[in-house]
Amino acid sequence: MALREIAFDTETTGLDPFTGDRVVEIGCVELINHLPSGNNFHVYINPERDMPQEAFKVHGLSEEFLSDKPKFAEIAQDFHDFIAGTPLIAHNAGFDVKFLNWELKEAGFPLIDQNLVIDSLVLARKKFPTGPNSLDALCNRFGIDNAKRTLHGALLDSEILADVYLELIGGRQTSLILSDKDTADISISEDGTISLKKAAAKQRPKPLGSRLTNEDITRHQAFISEGKAKSLWLQYMAKPEPLEDNEGETSQ
Repeated sequence: MALREIAFDTETTGLDPFTGDRVVEIGCVELINHLPSGNNFHVYINPERDMPQEAFKVHGLSEEFLSDKPKFAEIAQDFHDFIAGTPLIAHNAGFDVKFLNWELKEAGFPLIDQNLVIDSLVLARKKFPTGPNSLDALCNRFGIDNAKRTLHGALLDSEILADVYLELIGGRQTSLILSDKDTADISISEDGTISLKKAAAKQRPKPLGSRLTNEDITRHQAFISEGKAKSLWLQYMAKPEPLEDNEGETSQ
């Protein structure tokens, strides 16, 4: 079964929904087996209030631009249906989830399950303890093009986050899927610990034989024995077993 995840981001009027700030943009990028599927959810939202200058400088969304956009309650059902039951990835997820849960509660919808939230900032800090671990810094670290990110935008940031997340969990190798059995699996424990479980590497039914010949081994023994009776090699050099050829017969 394919793994579905959603990388998401929000833009807001400020820092705290409990003091009157609201969500003004939501961007979600669907990932299937860690790669963008092209199925996105993006909406601008009328916050029903003014736009502080400090917030406008961050995302460039004016009160005038947002005035004819739908209110959150009008898009809540579509948003809920898009994310329901799916692991959600965000950078500094606590900020975005706090706002979205406030909006969902006000609109009468179930809150986001915290057990389904993956914080890419937490992943980055574990992988790079000395930082920096901002989204821009991680783009520079991984060679991800973020030249279009002159202002914050929820959908663009979600697309960039999807690339960053892929690198944080192991890079493009995690997406080289040959069959359903090869799919990597993300799990989130009750304490919020995130782990990536990959399918075990396939083993050869019969190990490859040694490429050393009996003559090679004899020459090596002679080399380390000449005038070097106390050589460390001699302490670890076990008596070689007779080599077998591909037919299983002892080589002469």
